[in-house]
Amino acid sequence: MAEQSENELWQRLRQFTNARIGIGRVGDALPTKANLAFQQDHALARDAVHAQVDFAAIASALQPEFPQILRLKSAALDRATYLKRPDLGRSLHVESRLQLEALQTDPCIVALVVADGLSAVAIERHAVPLLNIIKPQLESLGWSLAPLVLVEQGRVAIGDEIGELLKAELVVILIGERPGLSVADSLGIYLTYAPQRGRNDAERNCISNIHPQGLSYVAASDLLMYLLGQARQRRLTGVALKDERQQLGATNNPTLE
Repeated sequence: MAEQSENELWQRLRQFTNARIGIGRVGDALPTKANLAFQQDHALARDAVHAQVDFAAIASALQPEFPQILRLKSAALDRATYLKRPDLGRSLHVESRLQLEALQTDPCIVALVVADGLSAVAIERHAVPLLNIIKPQLESLGWSLAPLVLVEQGRVAIGDEIGELLKAELVVILIGERPGLSVADSLGIYLTYAPQRGRNDAERNCISNIHPQGLSYVAASDLLMYLLGQARQRRLTGVALKDERQQLGATNNPTLE
């Protein structure tokens, strides 16, 4: 009776988390079912890290909403180098940098960037539907946008270099987050005010854990709009910029022109 009651308790708690809780044991080992599930999740995480994003398919899917899409590469020209040399993923390859420098673009308010990061699965599943929510919200504010940039083997900081070259007031980068053993397809959004090479992590804001069991597309986009509006008003991003909507009773309606 006590064992049944304990199992019911764990079952109720599992509704609220993907963490491995109350999985039991057989002697000193995990039950077979739990052990196989662990191995499967570990394999999914490894696959997400090593897989290549099909950026051609993503560009095709986004073409109706984004008529001008740029395909760039980081200084890490293959996946093995990218994983061994994080520094190379933070900078553009020389040819990609020259490509941006040659563009005759006017200054804009927001540059949107998509990078594979550490989860190809996250980008392939979530980048298109999320961008299709974000873009109309930005357009409703009348904010000018740079051409959309898709960058291979990119890390978060590469967005700052891209934003600087595109003369953007703010850069927003969507990137695959490091997979865990409960979620392999989590996507993150990072935003930086006045992007330029050399910005550090404390000068960026992050919206994390975007996936079906985590933060929804709509909630992530609403938070992004709030932070972008506050960033323009305060002329900063990073540790000094917080989500204060509840405390201030703020609405997600940044109107700064």
